[in-house]
Amino acid sequence: MSKPEFRSLSPAVWRASTVLFDSIDDFTSRKERLFDGYTYGVTGTPTTREFEARVAALEGAEHCVAAPSGQAALCLVALALVSAGDHVLIADSAYGPLRTFARDYLQRLGVHVETFEPTAGGEIASSFRPNTKLLFMESPGSITMEMQDIPAIVRVAKAAGVVTVLDNSWASPMGFQAIDIGIDVVVEAASKLLSGHSDVLLGTVATNDRLLYERFRTTQSVLGQAVSPDDCFLAMRGMDTLELRYEHQTAAALQVATELAEHQSVREVLFPPRLGDRAHARWATSFRGGGCVLSFVPRFQDRSSIHAFFNALQVFAIGASWGGTHSLAAFYPAAEQMRRVHCAVQEGIVRLSVGTDSASKLVTDLKQALACAAR
Repeated sequence: MSKPEFRSLSPAVWRASTVLFDSIDDFTSRKERLFDGYTYGVTGTPTTREFEARVAALEGAEHCVAAPSGQAALCLVALALVSAGDHVLIADSAYGPLRTFARDYLQRLGVHVETFEPTAGGEIASSFRPNTKLLFMESPGSITMEMQDIPAIVRVAKAAGVVTVLDNSWASPMGFQAIDIGIDVVVEAASKLLSGHSDVLLGTVATNDRLLYERFRTTQSVLGQAVSPDDCFLAMRGMDTLELRYEHQTAAALQVATELAEHQSVREVLFPPRLGDRAHARWATSFRGGGCVLSFVPRFQDRSSIHAFFNALQVFAIGASWGGTHSLAAFYPAAEQMRRVHCAVQEGIVRLSVGTDSASKLVTDLKQALACAAR
């Protein structure tokens, strides 16, 4: 008697280090299937492939490679594509560990690294050299919120044969379709909005270019950047509610930003979707959705007031990530901004990640904490 087919709404979790083959011919030719099949657990199981396929569909891309974290994904892209003697450009507002990796590791390997002004547009072409291979963007920057003119940068980069990479973790594919704009490689810290519950470390690299994809998959395999199928399952479960979470969190973030901008203890709010923000016009030309991360510059900068503010928070927890259901707050001292070459904000910055709490609850918490700091 045949067994009925089993069907479920949840993807299966395939755990494996060893992959079995039907014949010795299949085994000896396994590396021919590195890009489209299964060779060893490091390069993934059906659970990994399902996650990659779902992310690729969200990005509007043909291919996706999963990595152990967003930072791992950024490093994978660099190591796959650059060699000694190449020149790499990185937005000065990009993720700090990426800039550290480029400065302390890529340069040690003979790669020339240069940061560029984070509000750059087409004028970035003046920084191109004959050996420029990669251009890394993060727009907006996840602390100081500068926006790059992505369409203008893409145009000049394509003309010069420079590969463009965008860390799209702030907006996610829900808010910005980077592949449609012409970005060559899109990186997501899937630990954040995609998984959405602050319990997974994952990164993704998406592209429409088959040759780039093959280089990324090969590099992921050679470096042993294995991704847990259990984490892929958790991320896919989070993605089931991504649209609902995204709509709520971005709307709540906009309300929080709007009310903070009117508070007497706040010098400036940094949130491009807010009308009146210094980067709003550029954000509005390309982005279709907001983000759940915003920053503000408090008028108080002394240590005791900063501590009073954070100690008074009741809803916001103190933490450095974003995109989860819990709301978070963090502080970045003025010294961190001043270490950058190009930074329009030279004061300490409070960054907020808006979770699934109601906007009114969050505003109330922030106002009472600001009052404590003022006292």
